[in-house]
Amino acid sequence: MRKTILFIAFAAIALVLAACGGANEGSNSDGGTPDEITIGYFPNINHVAGMVAEEKDLYSENFPDGTTVNYQYFPDGSSFMTALAAGEIEGGLVGPGPAMNHFTSGSKVNVVAGGSTGGTVIMANSDSDIETPEDLAGKTFISPKVGCTHDVQFETLMSEEYNMTSDRTGGEMKHVTGEPATYHSMFESGKVDAATVPEPWASVIEEEGSGKVLIDSPDVAYGETLPAAVFVTSQDLVDTNPELVQKIVDGHKQATEFIEENPEEAKTIASEKIEEITGQALSASVIDRAWERINFTYEVDSSVLQDFADSSFELEFLKEKPNLDGLVNSSFIESEVAEASVSK
Repeated sequence: MRKTILFIAFAAIALVLAACGGANEGSNSDGGTPDEITIGYFPNINHVAGMVAEEKDLYSENFPDGTTVNYQYFPDGSSFMTALAAGEIEGGLVGPGPAMNHFTSGSKVNVVAGGSTGGTVIMANSDSDIETPEDLAGKTFISPKVGCTHDVQFETLMSEEYNMTSDRTGGEMKHVTGEPATYHSMFESGKVDAATVPEPWASVIEEEGSGKVLIDSPDVAYGETLPAAVFVTSQDLVDTNPELVQKIVDGHKQATEFIEENPEEAKTIASEKIEEITGQALSASVIDRAWERINFTYEVDSSVLQDFADSSFELEFLKEKPNLDGLVNSSFIESEVAEASVSK
């Protein structure tokens, strides 16, 4: 496995893709299907449904012949939500944190399906003296963004279980941010002591030996119930073209069912797409280990999202106590006869 992460290359890919146009090209706000559809997702194992849908061209099956389906890859939730608000994408997979934060800030966004649950792991640097969560006092931890899904999960656990907070609120832990694909090198260089890590990067760190599991996925706050990824679109698209949203959600559901029915092929697709996007090849053992920590489902529980949002407020990521009424629209996943949950 290459140890040099080609993050600059990934960022360049994202910028080029963003510059290539998106959802508003040939869009149709009066119903029907636009000439072009653009779907976004991240190069994380939690977003495998997006990779499968792209590889198997599942969205196109629901659209008229001649409809072009494009894909745009994102390094973080902030850039994804910005693209959604700008009309560059019709929708896609993002962490629940960015979706909720933008919704509570007044953005017109709808969660129309789930993507996956689990997959967040708290890692400690192998060269550190950290053996228990209590040892994190005075240490530096890294997350993808301030207030992102993985950050809130970690800080909720530390606050509720260990009465420990970050320096953002005057606490004992120093907080920095960075791309998950770089955490292995950050551990190797000794720049951080701990990390709240989405898969597959936790399994990469394990395999390389630069970090050790401090708190595994089921024991992280909301570890087994919180969506690690949700499928979102704009409220405007839901209002003006629900038929299009239904077709997109149907493609997402097909991708999720494919993962359930063809896990080994789905793993291969994920491995190849992550290498294509990030420039980093992942071993089969990394993919297998990461897979065990994730449950793929298109169902989403709005009450869990509300509890998670309340935690974001209590941690001072949100200025006002959130009300997520209207964020989740489950009508599109309930429109067809389907299993109540599609799980690994």
